[in-house]
Amino acid sequence: MEEVLASEPGSHIAALFDFDGTIISGYSATAMLREKFQRREMSVEEIAETAQVVAQHSLGNIGFSGLMSAAAKFMKGVDEESFTQFGEELYKKHIARKIYPETRAIIEAHQAKGHRVAIISSATIYQIEPTARDLGITDIKCSAYEIEDGVFTGEIVRPLCFGEGKVLAAEELAAEYGLDLDQSFFYSDSDDDIELLERVGKPRPLNPNMKLKGIADERNWPVQRFASRGTPSWIDYTRTIYATGSLIGAFAAGLPIWALTRSQREAVNFSMGLFGDFATAITGVELEVEDERHLWSSRPCVFIFNHQSKADVMILAKLIRRDMGGVGKKEIRDIPILGKLMEWGGTVFVDRADGKSAIKAMEPLVDAIRKEGKSICIAPEGTRSLTPRLEPFKKGAFHLAMQAGVPLVPIVIHNATDVAPKNEFVMRPATVRVTVLPPVDTSAWSVRTLNAHVREVRNMFLRTLGQAEEEGEVAAPAPTPKPAKKAEKKVEPKPAKKKASPRKERKA
Repeated sequence: MEEVLASEPGSHIAALFDFDGTIISGYSATAMLREKFQRREMSVEEIAETAQVVAQHSLGNIGFSGLMSAAAKFMKGVDEESFTQFGEELYKKHIARKIYPETRAIIEAHQAKGHRVAIISSATIYQIEPTARDLGITDIKCSAYEIEDGVFTGEIVRPLCFGEGKVLAAEELAAEYGLDLDQSFFYSDSDDDIELLERVGKPRPLNPNMKLKGIADERNWPVQRFASRGTPSWIDYTRTIYATGSLIGAFAAGLPIWALTRSQREAVNFSMGLFGDFATAITGVELEVEDERHLWSSRPCVFIFNHQSKADVMILAKLIRRDMGGVGKKEIRDIPILGKLMEWGGTVFVDRADGKSAIKAMEPLVDAIRKEGKSICIAPEGTRSLTPRLEPFKKGAFHLAMQAGVPLVPIVIHNATDVAPKNEFVMRPATVRVTVLPPVDTSAWSVRTLNAHVREVRNMFLRTLGQAEEEGEVAAPAPTPKPAKKAEKKVEPKPAKKKASPRKERKA
């Protein structure tokens, strides 16, 4: 990161990235085969033939070209549009959570310097494009299947983007954009990319295989290895299980307080703070909190946060600590023990598919704010996002703050996906940055101007996250209504004018 940020700025410098093993952990082709197998879209013969081809490639009996040719045969007659959709689904279910957060940070650093960032990979566009879109990368050079009239022919397009083919792809980019490859970077995990690593001025092995690691040591190329994704260790599993189970232990620890003082509120406050401290400590999650004073300056309030990870629960418990309630999806209530504990702790469960039911279910939250002085914590995105990209906001939290007459306090979580992205069970150690924005006054809001207020608050999150803001009009104060008498005043009709002559009418 320091090297990138200290490098020369400008679009004449390229930052080229391999895909499999470099941007994501593992191989996208493996995820693709697994998904097809789970969908039962492969026959027994196809499974056997695929296994044989992969084995032959691993033994060195056939090259990458033979591997791709065999894969292309299975694609013959398939509509490209359906396969594009398959790639999108593959990204959501498997690939999004495999993106290395460290590689994402490196890419963002290059983009901040104005470098031309591109992906050069032997994988296909269907495996790469959704990830590239998420990372803000528009230039992709990759291998391709032959297509005629929107249907795969069963052949490959040569040359493939492999070995020397990657050098050709990089030189095409250089010619198109005026890039200086001698000052450019290339990140890769494999010795298969040695030609392009030697071609650029700044070869940068990331998560290198053994052979590339040996080459890098001989040539003094700087090496980085990431453990934030990929196969978790037994320690990671142990941390996660203990952190998840600590919610039960924390509430059990609060029971004596409830039994002896008859104060459920104090018992819950003790348990909530204990859970946040224990869970973050055992998972190795450290918080860097900016403007923490805003967490306490305007209570009771409605805390809103961007929901990236299941780790958000323990992060918020550590930050807010006491006198808080929340909103969760109704499915959580049916989870044995956990659902009951969360309900006892002040969580209201709503059916996100039923808007009217959700609004009615949140009525007790207004009473909790007004009568009990509790603060409510809500994720306006409604569910966890696949990546750090902010999703659209729902209006429930904003309506709640208006009805209760309290401010909104935005909590911006920058990188909880480093701990555990969506659909990932294991939580890993990470330093999570959190920014608490100043309280937002809602006293002058109205239903008529609510859309603009939601946009303004969402833009606060986007600015803090360094993402592009949503365009739209700024909320204006409600106009002063006119007196009723003037509005009801009748206007007497004027006398009819003399009809114009046909000639004058035609002229008009």
